[in-house]
Amino acid sequence: MALSKDDILNAIADMSVMQVVELVQAMEEKFGVTAAAAVAAAPAAAGAAAPVAEEKTEFNVILSSVVEKKVNVIKAVRTVTGLGLKEAKDLVDGAPSSVKEGVSKAEAEEIKKQLVEAGATVELK
Repeated sequence: MALSKDDILNAIADMSVMQVVELVQAMEEKFGVTAAAAVAAAPAAAGAAAPVAEEKTEFNVILSSVVEKKVNVIKAVRTVTGLGLKEAKDLVDGAPSSVKEGVSKAEAEEIKKQLVEAGATVELK
């Protein structure tokens, strides 16, 4: 038995914001697509169904300073961002600077962990 579009929309309307985010992530993984615009629209639809306190879903990873081991931090920035050596070095030298913007909480935490282990001070905003 196939579900109609209305059945699917009603089921999504009954979900919490976090459940909708998890659903979108699962769909992105399954179908190999990115639904950035849909993520922004889905919480608005869920909020219309019931007032829900919005939880921040996108984070910016900010490199505050390099405490030690600048070379290791540059390597970590290159790994995280895919930047070339000069671009990564410029980003590290220009601290405080944004390493990545609009990433999920889990990805932001992983990036922060890698940069801190390399010797940087990092903020999530």
